[in-house]
Amino acid sequence: MRTIRTAPSRDRPATYSMRPAPGELPVATWRLDHSWESTGTFEEHAHDFPGLAYFQTTGGLLRTGRRSWPIEAGDLFVVAPGDVMGHFHAGDLAHAQGWGVFFTADVLGPDVPGAHLAWRTHPLLFPFVRGGAIGALRMRVPEAERTEWTARIQALHDELTHRQDGYREAVAAHLTLLLIAVSRLAADIVGDLRENHEQLLAEVFEVIEQRYPQPLSLRDVAAAVNISPGHLTSTVRRKTGRTVQEWITERRMVQARRLLAATELPIGEIGRQVGFPDAGYFARTFGKVHGTSPAQWRRAGAEPTTRTTRPDREAPPSG
Repeated sequence: MRTIRTAPSRDRPATYSMRPAPGELPVATWRLDHSWESTGTFEEHAHDFPGLAYFQTTGGLLRTGRRSWPIEAGDLFVVAPGDVMGHFHAGDLAHAQGWGVFFTADVLGPDVPGAHLAWRTHPLLFPFVRGGAIGALRMRVPEAERTEWTARIQALHDELTHRQDGYREAVAAHLTLLLIAVSRLAADIVGDLRENHEQLLAEVFEVIEQRYPQPLSLRDVAAAVNISPGHLTSTVRRKTGRTVQEWITERRMVQARRLLAATELPIGEIGRQVGFPDAGYFARTFGKVHGTSPAQWRRAGAEPTTRTTRPDREAPPSG
């Protein structure tokens, strides 16, 4: 898989974009182990596409942002577009054993790159939606599931390598199953943030998760976490690239999309259930975020969710 490097600017490192050859699927897998010793060092950089780094064994070091993570068995690093990866040094992965998986959104289907779907509205991509400032998100695969994870990525790698009849459909299926597993691990966004030593962000998202259906402002969140509104705004924006109010709106939009796709509730009632007592204000906010009205979203069937009268609870976007 070929990548294109964009030179660093004053405030951004070099950025790499995936450029598949004609007819090539925009998915790449490679082993993360001692074979990387031969590559020497690698500059601090970011990708404009998402990826995963999964390790079966303890050993080695992964550098993300300004952190160096000693690798432990079952570690899964979710790399969002824009996340900064640190300088790679020869020998960092000499004692590691794992896999890297990188891809672009269009491999999941023709609707994904659409104007109002993109990254932050696809149900299997929400673990990758964060500001790039906190670096890759570290999660832990339970011990009982690690053999299955290794087999799943190996199967994906084999399909990409051998390209037998039907491999394109097989790659999409294996990647979808992998992303479903990631999204299930990422259901506890607050726990993931605490695992990554982001205690303040964890508290902020916990407040948003508990109170987003009610009137909720920056001042309310600041009071709940015992910090001034100004300091909270600057800290959250620096760490995630968004303001507290934008995250409140995003959480409400996540649930609004789910209710629009999974229920027949009137649009005004959906607005009330996600914290917008005024139906007109809900419609304007939804339109500003998605570029389409709630009614048009519902008609388009934007999220492929089976309609029910009682929708499942959806996790908030990670911070």
